[in-house]
Amino acid sequence: MFKTLVSTLVGALALASSAFADITVTDVKGRTVTVPQSPQRIVLGFYYEDYLAIAGPGGLDRVVALSLSTWKDWRPYQFAAYEKALPKLSSIPDVGNTEDNTFSVEKVIAAKPDLLILAAWSYDALGENIKQIEAAGIPIVTLDYNAQTVEKHVASTLALGKLLGTEERAEALAKNYTDAMADIDSRVKAAGPTSKKVYVELAQKGAGEIGNSYGDSMWGALVDRLGGTNIAKGQIGNWGPLSPEYVLAQKPDLIFLAGSEWVKRPQAVAVGFGADAAVARERMKPYLERAGWSELPAVRNGGVHAIYHGGARTLSDYVYAQYIAKQLYPQAFKDVDPAKNIRDYYDRWLPIKADGVFVLPYQAAGQ
Repeated sequence: MFKTLVSTLVGALALASSAFADITVTDVKGRTVTVPQSPQRIVLGFYYEDYLAIAGPGGLDRVVALSLSTWKDWRPYQFAAYEKALPKLSSIPDVGNTEDNTFSVEKVIAAKPDLLILAAWSYDALGENIKQIEAAGIPIVTLDYNAQTVEKHVASTLALGKLLGTEERAEALAKNYTDAMADIDSRVKAAGPTSKKVYVELAQKGAGEIGNSYGDSMWGALVDRLGGTNIAKGQIGNWGPLSPEYVLAQKPDLIFLAGSEWVKRPQAVAVGFGADAAVARERMKPYLERAGWSELPAVRNGGVHAIYHGGARTLSDYVYAQYIAKQLYPQAFKDVDPAKNIRDYYDRWLPIKADGVFVLPYQAAGQ
C-alpha cells in the first residue's frame, strides 16, 4: 500500500514537472524559441486554420488575442462558419495586422501572452518592433506555410505541436501532408514532363484591373513543384502583376483565377465558403472577354479554372496541388477527386464543414 502511494506520488510529481518544464523548438527562421511550459495564453497572428487543426479541440481557449482583419475581412464566410462553431471568436480582442500597419505592439503586450505566433513575413514586417515584444518577455515563434514547401509546412507544424503539447496530432497532420505531396510527386514523375504553360492571377478586383501573379511563392511555388511552366517565374519575385502584353505573348495553356470571399469586391471571382458555382462562373466570364484572351490556348481549350485563394499556404493546400496537377496531367490524376478531399480534410481535422466551391472549371463537364 505504502509503495503504491509513493509510486503514485512520484508519477504525479513527474507529470507536474514535465508540464512546467521548458519547451524549446527551432522555428522556420532558424530561431531557437523557449517557453517555460506549454503556453496557455497565445496571441495568434496568422495561419488560423492550421493553428486550430494542430491544437485540436479546445485550442481556441488558449487564444487571448489575434489579428482579426486578415481572417474576418479576407475570409468572411470562413470566419462566420468558425464563429458559429466556436462562439468565443466573437469576444477575442484584435491586435491589428502588419498588412495594413495596424499591428499594435502595445495591445500584444497588454494581452500578457506566453507565446506570440507570427507568420514569417509578419515577423519581418515588424522589424525593430520585435525587440519591444521580446523585451516584455514574450516568446515569438514564426511559422511559414506561404513558401508552399513540404519542408517548411512540416517544420511549422511540428514546432507548433511541440509547443502546444499536441505532438501526436501535429505528427499525424505532417504525415498526412507529406504523404499527399509524395503521392502527387510520384504521379507527376510517372506521367513524364509537360510543356504546359500556367498563368495564375489573383481575381480580386475584377477583369478591369490586373491582379497579382506569383513567382517564387504560394501558387507559383506549387506550379513549379508540379512541373508546369509558371509564366510569372523570373518576371516577379514573390508576387506582383504581369503586363497584359506579356501574358498574351506567353500563350498559357492553363489559367487559374485565384478567388475568395471578398464580399466588398462585387467583381471578384467568388469561390470558397458559401460560394455558388453559377455565380463563380459569372464572375469568371469577364476575364475570358479581355482583349486577346479569346485566342489563348487556355480559353480555346477549356483550361480556365477558379481556385480558392484561402486554400493556399495551409496544411490543406495539397488538395489544390492535386487540382492543378490534374489539369497538367489528366490521365495520371483521373482517380483523384480534389473537391472530395478538401471536404474530407475538414471533416477529420477542423470543427467546421467545407461547404462551398473551392475548385471549379469555367466550363462545366460536358459543355
